[in-house]
Amino acid sequence: MGIRHPLDDRMPALLKSGQRLRGIFNGLPSPAIVEMCAYAGFDFVILDNEHGSADLETTENMLRAARASGIPAVVRCLRHDIPRLLDMGAGALQIPMVNTADDARDLVRRVRYPGAGERGSAFSTRAAGYGAFGGRAHAQRSNEGIALIVMVETPEAVANAGEIAAVEGVDAVFVGPKDLSHAMGYADDWRRAEVQAEIARALKAVVAAGKCAGTLGLTLQDEETHTAIGARYFATVSTGLITKAFREAALAGRSAQALALKY
Repeated sequence: MGIRHPLDDRMPALLKSGQRLRGIFNGLPSPAIVEMCAYAGFDFVILDNEHGSADLETTENMLRAARASGIPAVVRCLRHDIPRLLDMGAGALQIPMVNTADDARDLVRRVRYPGAGERGSAFSTRAAGYGAFGGRAHAQRSNEGIALIVMVETPEAVANAGEIAAVEGVDAVFVGPKDLSHAMGYADDWRRAEVQAEIARALKAVVAAGKCAGTLGLTLQDEETHTAIGARYFATVSTGLITKAFREAALAGRSAQALALKY
Protein backbone atom coordinates (compact mmCIF):
# COMPACT_ATOMS: atom_id res chain seq x y z
CA MET A 1 0.00 0.00 0.00
CA GLY A 2 1.47 3.34 -1.03
CA ILE A 3 1.95 6.19 1.41
CA ARG A 4 0.07 9.38 0.55
CA HIS A 5 2.41 12.35 0.39
CA PRO A 6 1.28 15.04 2.86
CA LEU A 7 1.68 17.75 0.21
CA ASP A 8 -1.38 18.00 -2.04
CA ASP A 9 0.03 19.17 -5.39
CA ARG A 10 -3.17 19.14 -7.49
CA MET A 11 -4.01 22.86 -7.59
CA PRO A 12 -1.65 23.98 -10.40
CA ALA A 13 -3.16 21.40 -12.76
CA LEU A 14 -6.70 22.31 -11.71
CA LEU A 15 -6.03 25.99 -12.35
CA LYS A 16 -4.71 25.14 -15.83
CA SER A 17 -7.48 22.68 -16.63
CA GLY A 18 -9.88 25.16 -18.22
CA GLN A 19 -12.77 23.89 -16.11
CA ARG A 20 -14.89 26.06 -13.82
CA LEU A 21 -13.82 25.58 -10.21
CA ARG A 22 -16.17 26.23 -7.31
CA GLY A 23 -14.64 26.63 -3.86
CA ILE A 24 -15.40 28.13 -0.47
CA PHE A 25 -13.67 30.53 1.91
CA ASN A 26 -13.63 29.17 5.45
CA GLY A 27 -12.46 31.34 8.35
CA LEU A 28 -13.82 29.05 11.05
CA PRO A 29 -11.10 27.22 13.02
CA SER A 30 -12.56 23.75 12.49
CA PRO A 31 -11.18 20.66 10.73
CA ALA A 32 -14.75 19.31 10.74
CA ILE A 33 -15.93 22.24 8.60
CA VAL A 34 -13.15 21.45 6.12
CA GLU A 35 -14.35 17.86 5.90
CA MET A 36 -17.93 19.06 5.38
CA CYS A 37 -16.77 21.26 2.49
CA ALA A 38 -15.15 18.20 0.93
CA TYR A 39 -18.16 15.95 1.38
CA ALA A 40 -20.47 18.69 0.05
CA GLY A 41 -18.58 18.51 -3.25
CA PHE A 42 -16.63 21.77 -3.46
CA ASP A 43 -13.59 21.66 -5.75
CA PHE A 44 -11.35 23.37 -3.17
CA VAL A 45 -11.46 25.08 0.22
CA ILE A 46 -9.71 28.34 1.10
CA LEU A 47 -8.53 28.38 4.71
CA ASP A 48 -8.86 32.06 5.48
CA ASN A 49 -5.95 33.04 7.69
CA GLU A 50 -6.29 36.69 6.70
CA HIS A 51 -9.71 37.24 8.28
CA GLY A 52 -10.32 33.93 10.08
CA SER A 53 -9.48 33.07 13.67
CA ALA A 54 -7.46 29.86 13.28
CA ASP A 55 -4.01 29.73 14.82
CA LEU A 56 -1.19 27.89 13.05
CA GLU A 57 -1.67 24.62 14.91
CA THR A 58 -5.35 24.53 13.97
CA THR A 59 -4.48 25.45 10.40
CA GLU A 60 -2.14 22.47 10.21
CA ASN A 61 -4.93 20.22 11.46
CA MET A 62 -7.30 21.68 8.85
CA LEU A 63 -4.71 20.87 6.18
CA ARG A 64 -4.66 17.31 7.50
CA ALA A 65 -8.47 17.19 7.33
CA ALA A 66 -8.40 18.45 3.75
CA ARG A 67 -5.82 15.87 2.71
CA ALA A 68 -7.69 13.04 4.42
CA SER A 69 -11.09 13.99 2.96
CA GLY A 70 -9.69 14.60 -0.53
CA ILE A 71 -10.28 18.32 -1.05
CA PRO A 72 -7.44 20.58 -2.24
CA ALA A 73 -6.77 23.33 0.31
CA VAL A 74 -5.66 26.88 -0.43
CA VAL A 75 -4.48 29.04 2.47
CA ARG A 76 -5.15 32.76 2.27
CA CYS A 77 -2.45 34.31 4.40
CA LEU A 78 -0.30 37.36 5.01
CA ARG A 79 3.28 37.42 3.77
CA HIS A 80 4.97 36.83 7.10
CA ASP A 81 3.20 33.46 7.51
CA ILE A 82 4.26 32.07 4.11
CA PRO A 83 7.31 30.05 5.27
CA ARG A 84 5.55 28.30 8.14
CA LEU A 85 2.41 27.51 6.15
CA LEU A 86 4.47 25.99 3.35
CA ASP A 87 6.36 23.86 5.87
CA MET A 88 3.01 22.70 7.30
CA GLY A 89 2.15 21.33 3.88
CA ALA A 90 -0.01 23.99 2.26
CA GLY A 91 -0.35 23.05 -1.41
CA ALA A 92 -1.58 26.47 -2.48
CA LEU A 93 -1.37 30.01 -1.13
CA GLN A 94 -3.64 32.97 -1.88
CA ILE A 95 -1.98 36.27 -1.00
CA PRO A 96 -3.97 39.49 -0.58
CA MET A 97 -3.17 43.03 -1.72
CA VAL A 98 -0.77 42.39 -4.61
CA ASN A 99 -0.52 45.70 -6.46
CA THR A 100 2.36 45.34 -8.93
CA ALA A 101 4.29 42.77 -10.93
CA ASP A 102 7.24 43.35 -8.58
CA ASP A 103 5.01 42.36 -5.65
CA ALA A 104 4.11 39.17 -7.51
CA ARG A 105 7.75 38.37 -8.33
CA ASP A 106 8.65 38.79 -4.65
CA LEU A 107 5.95 36.27 -3.71
CA VAL A 108 7.19 33.76 -6.27
CA ARG A 109 10.66 33.96 -4.70
CA ARG A 110 9.18 33.35 -1.24
CA VAL A 111 7.16 30.31 -2.36
CA ARG A 112 9.75 28.49 -4.53
CA TYR A 113 12.89 26.69 -3.44
CA PRO A 114 16.29 27.82 -4.84
CA GLY A 115 16.48 27.32 -8.56
CA ALA A 116 13.15 29.10 -8.90
CA GLY A 117 13.08 31.16 -5.71
CA GLU A 118 14.55 31.78 -2.27
CA ARG A 119 12.46 29.61 0.07
CA GLY A 120 14.41 28.30 3.04
CA SER A 121 14.98 24.55 3.20
CA ALA A 122 13.79 22.49 6.18
CA PHE A 123 12.94 18.88 5.45
CA SER A 124 11.94 17.89 9.00
CA THR A 125 8.50 19.45 8.55
CA ARG A 126 5.07 18.01 7.73
CA ALA A 127 5.35 19.14 4.10
CA ALA A 128 8.32 16.80 3.67
CA GLY A 129 6.80 13.99 5.73
CA TYR A 130 9.00 14.89 8.69
CA GLY A 131 12.03 13.85 6.70
CA ALA A 132 10.48 10.90 4.86
CA PHE A 133 10.23 12.90 1.61
CA GLY A 134 13.02 15.44 1.96
CA GLY A 135 15.80 16.52 -0.34
CA ARG A 136 15.85 17.30 -4.04
CA ALA A 137 12.71 15.33 -4.91
CA HIS A 138 10.66 17.23 -2.33
CA ALA A 139 12.01 20.58 -3.51
CA GLN A 140 11.08 19.73 -7.10
CA ARG A 141 7.61 18.49 -6.09
CA SER A 142 7.05 21.71 -4.15
CA ASN A 143 8.27 24.02 -6.92
CA GLU A 144 6.05 22.29 -9.46
CA GLY A 145 3.08 21.48 -7.23
CA ILE A 146 2.46 24.48 -4.98
CA ALA A 147 0.05 26.97 -6.52
CA LEU A 148 0.43 30.71 -6.03
CA ILE A 149 -2.77 32.73 -6.32
CA VAL A 150 -2.47 36.50 -5.94
CA MET A 151 -5.27 38.92 -5.10
CA VAL A 152 -6.00 42.14 -6.98
CA GLU A 153 -7.92 44.48 -4.66
CA THR A 154 -7.12 48.10 -5.49
CA PRO A 155 -7.42 50.40 -8.53
CA GLU A 156 -3.62 50.28 -8.87
CA ALA A 157 -3.72 46.50 -8.96
CA VAL A 158 -6.53 46.48 -11.54
CA ALA A 159 -4.42 48.72 -13.78
CA ASN A 160 -1.51 46.29 -13.39
CA ALA A 161 -3.55 43.06 -13.52
CA GLY A 162 -2.19 41.91 -16.86
CA GLU A 163 1.43 42.44 -15.82
CA ILE A 164 0.81 40.74 -12.47
CA ALA A 165 -0.77 37.72 -14.16
CA ALA A 166 2.10 37.45 -16.65
CA VAL A 167 4.69 36.91 -13.90
CA GLU A 168 6.14 33.41 -14.19
CA GLY A 169 5.17 31.43 -11.12
CA VAL A 170 1.79 33.09 -10.65
CA ASP A 171 -0.86 30.44 -11.27
CA ALA A 172 -4.04 32.50 -10.84
CA VAL A 173 -5.29 35.97 -10.01
CA PHE A 174 -8.33 36.51 -7.80
CA VAL A 175 -10.11 39.86 -7.90
CA GLY A 176 -11.32 40.82 -4.42
CA PRO A 177 -14.50 42.86 -5.01
CA LYS A 178 -15.13 44.10 -1.48
CA ASP A 179 -11.69 45.58 -0.86
CA LEU A 180 -11.71 46.98 -4.38
CA SER A 181 -15.04 48.68 -3.73
CA HIS A 182 -13.72 50.25 -0.52
CA ALA A 183 -10.53 51.36 -2.27
CA MET A 184 -12.64 53.03 -4.97
CA GLY A 185 -14.58 54.96 -2.33
CA TYR A 186 -17.86 53.01 -2.56
CA ALA A 187 -17.70 51.28 0.83
CA ASP A 188 -19.25 47.78 0.60
CA ASP A 189 -21.30 48.53 -2.51
CA TRP A 190 -19.30 46.18 -4.70
CA ARG A 191 -22.20 45.37 -7.00
CA ARG A 192 -22.49 48.93 -8.30
CA ALA A 193 -21.69 49.40 -11.98
CA GLU A 194 -18.39 51.24 -11.51
CA VAL A 195 -16.92 48.47 -9.35
CA GLN A 196 -18.24 45.69 -11.59
CA ALA A 197 -16.61 47.41 -14.57
CA GLU A 198 -13.22 47.35 -12.82
CA ILE A 199 -13.68 43.71 -11.82
CA ALA A 200 -14.40 42.83 -15.44
CA ARG A 201 -11.42 44.89 -16.61
CA ALA A 202 -9.07 42.99 -14.29
CA LEU A 203 -10.49 39.57 -15.15
CA LYS A 204 -10.15 40.22 -18.88
CA ALA A 205 -6.52 41.31 -18.42
CA VAL A 206 -5.71 38.13 -16.49
CA VAL A 207 -7.35 35.93 -19.12
CA ALA A 208 -5.49 37.78 -21.88
CA ALA A 209 -2.23 37.00 -20.05
CA GLY A 210 -3.09 33.30 -20.21
CA LYS A 211 -3.70 32.75 -16.52
CA CYS A 212 -6.66 31.55 -14.48
CA ALA A 213 -8.90 34.41 -13.32
CA GLY A 214 -11.23 34.30 -10.34
CA THR A 215 -13.47 36.27 -8.03
CA LEU A 216 -16.29 35.82 -5.53
CA GLY A 217 -19.13 33.62 -6.66
CA LEU A 218 -21.83 34.13 -4.06
CA THR A 219 -24.60 33.29 -6.51
CA LEU A 220 -24.88 31.30 -9.72
CA GLN A 221 -25.57 34.58 -11.53
CA ASP A 222 -22.25 35.97 -10.26
CA GLU A 223 -20.49 32.94 -11.70
CA GLU A 224 -22.31 33.07 -15.02
CA THR A 225 -21.58 36.77 -15.46
CA HIS A 226 -17.86 36.36 -14.89
CA THR A 227 -17.55 33.01 -16.67
CA ALA A 228 -18.74 34.81 -19.79
CA ILE A 229 -15.58 36.95 -19.71
CA GLY A 230 -13.26 34.05 -18.93
CA ALA A 231 -13.15 33.67 -15.14
CA ARG A 232 -12.98 30.08 -13.86
CA TYR A 233 -12.02 30.20 -10.16
CA PHE A 234 -14.93 31.08 -7.87
CA ALA A 235 -15.44 31.00 -4.13
CA THR A 236 -18.37 31.53 -1.83
CA VAL A 237 -18.11 31.95 1.98
CA SER A 238 -18.87 29.30 4.61
CA THR A 239 -20.11 31.66 7.32
CA GLY A 240 -22.55 33.30 4.90
CA LEU A 241 -24.01 29.93 3.90
CA ILE A 242 -24.22 28.72 7.51
CA THR A 243 -25.83 31.93 8.77
CA LYS A 244 -28.36 31.85 5.94
CA ALA A 245 -29.26 28.25 6.76
CA PHE A 246 -29.59 29.04 10.46
CA ARG A 247 -31.73 32.09 9.74
CA GLU A 248 -34.06 30.09 7.50
CA ALA A 249 -34.36 27.38 10.17
CA ALA A 250 -35.09 29.97 12.85
CA LEU A 251 -37.74 31.68 10.73
CA ALA A 252 -39.33 28.34 9.86
CA GLY A 253 -39.47 27.49 13.56
CA ARG A 254 -41.15 30.77 14.40
CA SER A 255 -43.66 30.27 11.60
CA ALA A 256 -44.47 26.79 12.84
CA GLN A 257 -44.86 28.06 16.39
CA ALA A 258 -47.15 30.88 15.28
CA LEU A 259 -49.27 28.43 13.31
CA ALA A 260 -49.55 26.11 16.33
CA LEU A 261 -50.61 28.99 18.57
CA LYS A 262 -53.23 30.05 16.04
CA TYR A 263 -54.89 26.67 16.19
